[in-house]
Amino acid sequence: MAKSYRVGAGTRAVNGVFAVMTRFGIGKGYRHVLTVRGRTSGQPRSTPVDVMESDGGRWLVAAYGVTNWVHNARAAGQVRIGRGGRSEDLRVVELEPAESVPVLRQYLREVPITRAYFDVTPDSTDEEFAAESVRHPVFRLLPLA
Repeated sequence: MAKSYRVGAGTRAVNGVFAVMTRFGIGKGYRHVLTVRGRTSGQPRSTPVDVMESDGGRWLVAAYGVTNWVHNARAAGQVRIGRGGRSEDLRVVELEPAESVPVLRQYLREVPITRAYFDVTPDSTDEEFAAESVRHPVFRLLPLA
């Protein structure tokens, strides 16, 4: 059974450190700071996230499950991602379960630290990965229209 993501003081501290590092362009190249308007407060909310890139496309993976940033992105339909002093506003489109399989596979290969939060392994079937996408949604990042 996968671990559950809990936000406490330790998590906030680690996220703060990763956010500062990412803003300076330090650390893994897939790490970005995501900023999205809060669905109830309307205030901008920021958190470090991982952006997967493949075949010219970019995707956000909810590695820790359906957290606040996921709810906010669904409500807003757009996000800002930034890294190393650069940022861009993008539209988000949530993938269907079958579409998310290759992105989730890539994510588990490239970001092994989060594997404990998944009930699949790199050797799991496509059907198992599709079922996992309910707990770990994937969003395509697209230019604002």
